[in-house]
Amino acid sequence: MSTRSDSEPEKTRDGGSPGAEQDAPGRSGEGGGGLGVFLHPGRIHVSAQPCTVRTILGSCVAVCMWDPSLGIGGVNHFVLPYTVENGENSLRYGNVAVKHLIEKLLALGSSRQNLQAKLFGGACVLGAFRDRRTHLGMKNVQMAMDLLREEGIPVIAEDVGGEQGRKVIFQTHDGAAWVRRL
Repeated sequence: MSTRSDSEPEKTRDGGSPGAEQDAPGRSGEGGGGLGVFLHPGRIHVSAQPCTVRTILGSCVAVCMWDPSLGIGGVNHFVLPYTVENGENSLRYGNVAVKHLIEKLLALGSSRQNLQAKLFGGACVLGAFRDRRTHLGMKNVQMAMDLLREEGIPVIAEDVGGEQGRKVIFQTHDGAAWVRRL
């Protein structure tokens, strides 16, 4: 798991630069991002067409997943790591949202061995919880990492943890991602 300090340049682990919002693809239809979507907490967006998905994360986590061979992808935005036993089967829970994202991509024709993931979020944005090693954000990140490992889907880039929220922009057709600290 990698995090970076506020003094380091804003990059994902794969070296992609987040850039300013006006430079990000998909703004006003630029950059081949096609359709643009804002993803709210507890939601998933999957597309077989080029689509630029934007979301804002604090302790929440977004798993961005795509199949480079088919040019399809999707994003989830979850709030809590696990649903409680006999609890609501909601996309607000990571264990439900990650599995649902995988299922949707497989239903569009992807094969599990072609899927790749990028992981964002999991900050500790509330000062009262900063001294705890297992704050909610890191629990969300760990759940996603564990589940993706179990499913055999590699996490090829991440920007997780820290004390600041993030704005994330993800292109479903090519897996390009931009991150801006808030």
